[in-house]
Parts: sequence; C-alpha cells; structure tokens
Amino acid sequence: MRLNLTCRLVGAALLALATGHALAQDAKVADELAKYREALADGNPADLLEVRGEGLWQEKRGPKNASLEQCDFGLGPGKLEGAYAQLPRYFKDTGRVMDVESRLVHCMMTLQGFTFEQATKNWYSKPGTESDIEALVTFIGAKSNGVKINVPATHPEEAKMAKMGEYIFYRRSGPQDFSCAICHGQDGKRIRLQELGNLTTQAGAGEAMKTWPSYRVSQGTVWTMQRRLIDCMRQARWPEPKYLSDSVIALETFLQKTASGTVMATPGIKR
Repeated sequence: MRLNLTCRLVGAALLALATGHALAQDAKVADELAKYREALADGNPADLLEVRGEGLWQEKRGPKNASLEQCDFGLGPGKLEGAYAQLPRYFKDTGRVMDVESRLVHCMMTLQGFTFEQATKNWYSKPGTESDIEALVTFIGAKSNGVKINVPATHPEEAKMAKMGEYIFYRRSGPQDFSCAICHGQDGKRIRLQELGNLTTQAGAGEAMKTWPSYRVSQGTVWTMQRRLIDCMRQARWPEPKYLSDSVIALETFLQKTASGTVMATPGIKR
C-alpha cells in the first residue's frame, strides 16, 4: 500500500515537473515568435504593392479605356475609406453578397470592359507574373486601416451567407474527415511553432482577419483572403473551390461577422 502511494506521489511530481517545463518552453517559444514578428514588421514589402495598386486604380485600362475610380464597394462610387472593413456585403446591383475581390472583378468587367477570364487570369502572382488583383486589394485594404471591422450580416442574404460559412467551418469533409474547427475551434492549439487562433471568438477571428491582405515572407508575395482560404481548404484535402466561389465568400462573411469590432491593420506580414 505504501509502495503504491509512493509511486503515485513520484508520478505526480514528475508530471508536474514535465508540465512546468513544457509551459516554460511554450512561453519561451511564444516570446521568440513575438520577436520574430516584430522584426518582420519593420519594412513591409507589401507597401510597394500598395503603391502599385493605387496606380492601377487610377489607370485607364481595358476595352473601355476606363479607370476603377468609380467602383462602388458599398459606400458610394470611388469611396474606399473603410469600405474593406464592411465586406462581404450584399449589393443590390448584382443581387449577391460580394467580398472585395468579387466586387473588384465586377468593376473590372463593367467599368473597364474586361471579360471574367481576362480579369481573373492572374488572380494570384506566380514566379515572373505579378497579379493586378493582389496589388489592387492591398491598396483598397489599406484604406481601412484604423477602422473597425463591421459585418453584422443583417441583410437576409448576408445572414444566409454567414450561416453557410458557419456550416462550412464546422463541417468535416475530405479523405481526412477534416474541418476548419479542428484547427481553429478552441484555444491553445498549435502545429509545430504555428499558433492556431480560435476563430470562433471575436479576439481570435479579429486577430486573424485584421491584417489581410498580408505579405507572406515564405512565398515572397502578398496573399489575399480568397487565396488564404482556398489554400486552407487544399491543405485540409477538401475539393479545392474555384476563385470567387460562394463557399469562400460565405466563410469570409462568417469570419468577418465574428471579428466585427476589431480594428484593421493591413497589409500585414506573415511568415
């Protein structure tokens, strides 16, 4: 009896020691990651892309030889201050809920005369090929710096999209029976050194959403939210959605609604 008690006490002591060591290691890793991110933030290459995006916004292009300066993102033609922070939203002229990228492509088609294929041909950059959409989204997103995300999804169509996004977030799918919530549905999760935010809370969703679009150091380019979510689905081994698909916009609506109230700070910079 005494031997068993002694063994249990020793085991408990070792477990406590191991737990304390693990917590100390976690704290050290978190501190080093914070220093790494602080160093990255000093001189964001996305700033150059923002300047290029401003030029593209003002440049007359396409079959109609027109600029994008009359594009309406929900606050009126050409009004960009705070517009990104209120997207996705319902647009009466299309009868659809649209995010910044789907609305931008709509304006490239209606104002400048591009076909859908032409407008979306290079929706993300590849080696040797720059993306006009990435540059434009970086410019538009930066116009919401310091503005609180505000996507209440009160319009019936917006509410439907938010509900669809929530369903997609929790739905297990693919050969690995995976869902977004497995990685992003609770606090304290991490893959290797990568912290996984809890996107079901305002704090977690806000931290994730406020800095997109973001410059990805590992990729050497800016990623938009469309690209980020499509890549997440690919990594989960889901069927990869098409660019500007309703499933991606629905996820954005759900996440932006959850993040509402968070102050934007974009373009961000990621590993």
